Parts: sequence; C-alpha cells; structure tokens
Amino acid sequence: MQALRLTLIAASLAFSGGLAQAQATIKIASIQELSGGGATAGNNFKNGMDLAIKEINAAGGILGKKIEVSHADTQSNPGVAKGLAQKAVDDNVLAVFGPGFSGSMIVSMSETRRAEVPNFTGAEAASITMQGNPYVFRTSFGQQNAMPKIGRYIAANLKAKTVAVVFVNNDYGKGGRDMIGKALAEQGVKVVADISTEPGQIDWASPVLKAKQSNADAIFVYTNEEEAARALRELRKQGVAKPIVGETVLTGQKVIELAGDAANGAVAHVGLTVDAPNPLMLKFKANFYRDYKYIPDHNGIKGYTGVYLMKAGLEKAGKIDRAALTKAMHGLKVSAAKEPGVLMDVSVDDKGDLDRESFLVEVQGGKQVVKEVLPPLSAKK
Repeated sequence: MQALRLTLIAASLAFSGGLAQAQATIKIASIQELSGGGATAGNNFKNGMDLAIKEINAAGGILGKKIEVSHADTQSNPGVAKGLAQKAVDDNVLAVFGPGFSGSMIVSMSETRRAEVPNFTGAEAASITMQGNPYVFRTSFGQQNAMPKIGRYIAANLKAKTVAVVFVNNDYGKGGRDMIGKALAEQGVKVVADISTEPGQIDWASPVLKAKQSNADAIFVYTNEEEAARALRELRKQGVAKPIVGETVLTGQKVIELAGDAANGAVAHVGLTVDAPNPLMLKFKANFYRDYKYIPDHNGIKGYTGVYLMKAGLEKAGKIDRAALTKAMHGLKVSAAKEPGVLMDVSVDDKGDLDRESFLVEVQGGKQVVKEVLPPLSAKK
C-alpha cells in the first residue's frame, strides 16, 4: 500500500512538472497545406506565422511567455487534416492555426471544437462560421462578407446586368458560387451561366467557351491559384474582351506570376494585399521579403495577422488559457495604432468573423494596383 502511495505521489509530481514545462511557452499548432494543390497558400500562411512569432518572441513574447509552434502538412487532404487536428489536441496546444482549405477546415474543426481549442483559419467558406462553432476565428473575410462588396462593384461600376460564374467544384468554390449569386441577385444582376470546374483542372477550353457563349456582361472566376491562372490564359487565348472579375485569389501574386500578361486587366475584391497604401502593410512586405526572398500573397498576411490577433486576445484575457482566449476573441476590437502587427484596425464578431477595410484591385503591368479602399461593413450600418 505504501509503495502504491509513493508511486501515485511520484506520478503526480511528474505530471505537475510536465504541466509547468508546457506552460513555460505558449504551444500552438499550425496545420497547413504545405504540399499538394494548396502548397502555395499553405506555405505563405506558414511563413507569415513564423515571421510574426519571430517578432513577438524577440519583443518578449505574450504576457512574458514565448510562442512555440509546430508545423504539420495536410498534403491538401481533408482526411490528413482531421488526423493532424486530433494530434494537436492530444499535444495540449493552446490554439490551432489552419487548415487553410475550406474542405479540410470543415472536416478538422470538429476535433478542435470537441476539445474546446481555439482554431484560427484563413479558410473562407461561409459555412465555417455559420455552424455556430464558438472556437473558430477567421484571419480573413468569409464569403458572406466578401461577396457583397464585389457584387456591388459588378452592378454599380461595371453596369453589368448578366454574369457568367465559373467556380471550382469543392466546398470553397460552391460556397463562393452560392454567395456571389446571392449578392448579384440583391443588386438585380442575373447569373446566366453557372460553370463548374474541377480542382486541378488542366484544360480550360470548354469552361471558357461556355462563359464566352453565354454572352454575359462580365465573367466571375472563383477557383484556386493554379486553376485561376489557367483560366485567365484561356480567356485571353479565346479573345474574351468582357470584364473578368473575382475575389482575392484571382489577382493573387502566384496567379499573376503563372498567368503572366493574361492577368492584366483582371479585377478583384481583396481583403488583404501587400500593395495596400498602408505604411504598416508596406513594412510587413519588406520584412517578409527580407526573410523569404519573395513577395507574399494574401495568405502570408493571413498567417502573420492571425498570430497577432491571438496575441491581442490573450492580452485582453490577461492569461494564457484556452477558455479565456475564446471569450476574449468574441467582440475583440484591435487598433493597428496600439497593435501594429494586425496591420489594419480589425474587429471580431460573435461568430468569429472579422471586419476591417478591404480593397478593390486591378492587375496592371504584372502587379496589383489598388483602385479603391472599401470601408468595413460595419461602417455602412
């Protein structure tokens, strides 16, 4: 009996020591698409996170504790993502970042929700925050907040009455198709062609021909990076002269690099761009290039600002604690003047969706040019 008591005491001390060791740092897990179809987005997000963590740790950490991150590759596979989320939960991390692909996020966030672990994501599918998950927080606009902005542009600026919608047939693409359709209908614009394409699609001749034959006033393209570049090249090849518009991805840095001159003239609403007329954003762009020797896209900004959002939440909570962080994130308002790492003033609502300024951009001469700064949605209420 005495031996059993000694064993239990020893185990208790060992467990307490383990907790003390775990609490010496802020452990977070990054689950991103580092290979496969989402590699461009995932590696940008990862690098943005690492830059933020490097800066925060160099400045003394959060509430006196340094951040410790583990990176894992979903291989752009929802099943792998779910397993990695379970592992992160088992590793007792404070928070999980990712995945970035909507399909993977929808599958994996059930694990973080079950364990009540805050889950930050750059995934944009509207359904992610419409399921009532109190532990999920976006680092980008959801489709339900982004699409009304591009819908207004199509109706008011382009004076379009009809639109052909080209979308990728996955959770991300179908959600975007539904939301742009709703946004256009509210503006009195009719979708005259609903064109589904496959993830990783190589041959774009047929989808583009369908869009062309619809004789729509504008063509809306909503796919992943590589497919968007192929779509732009084929649209130019077939001589399409109608306006080509989209959301963030269409005018992303990787798309511009892959599409070349075919990207010029494409217009998109973007929640984040390194070309924004914002000194903090330009400083981030320079620092990212210094460390990684390339210009980041919006995913790099998502990763960077996401870590700083977590920092602001923890400082509001006043302690390193999952439940306290979750509570602090709902209704969080962060000023870029007080926390420069968020780059722009930002607020988080009770569903985990964020609101801030965004931008209307056009590709000119192989780079994004900001045409208009759009106010937060809350400013219109």
